Amino acid sequence: MALGPAFDDVLAAARTGAAWALQRLYEDLAGTVTGYLRLRGATDADDVASEAFLSIFRALHGFEGDEAAFRSWVFTIVHHRLIDERRRAERRPRTESVDEAGEIASGDVEREALDRLGGSWVQEVLGTLSADQREVLLLRIVADLSVEDVAGILGKRAGAVRALQYRGIQSLRRQLEQRGSLSGRPAGDGR
Repeated sequence: MALGPAFDDVLAAARTGAAWALQRLYEDLAGTVTGYLRLRGATDADDVASEAFLSIFRALHGFEGDEAAFRSWVFTIVHHRLIDERRRAERRPRTESVDEAGEIASGDVEREALDRLGGSWVQEVLGTLSADQREVLLLRIVADLSVEDVAGILGKRAGAVRALQYRGIQSLRRQLEQRGSLSGRPAGDGR
């Protein structure tokens, strides 16, 4: 938790609409929220994150709890925004925009290429898991939520979350052993 002892003061100021406090809450969680959404396959993770933060900031007055409870509350809202985004996407046909068709690389091309390759590898490995295992692992690892928080978000019992996490990790371990190490060497290559 990045805010620590300052959390209560930042939250109180954010509830009054203080721009610095809203910015602080956003900066604390935006990267994690967007990463979670990307790994969950959001069509436009930045857009979904923006919608989620608007909802979060509008509802701040109704939140009660500490920083850990706040993080869980935020990811509950983010999870619901992702479900909403998927429902909207199912109702409208997919069309390719000019930006997607003629995308031109900008900035650090090498960095962008590595990010895309790493992202596709992670997506591929996560794709081997069941939807429930993937969701549990992302909420536990990326969002850094407790078993109880994940259970509340997903509407499952804590024991079921622990079992899904265990089976997901075991499945990932088997996948990595079959594929070899992350550096590209075959498994068992001791170099």
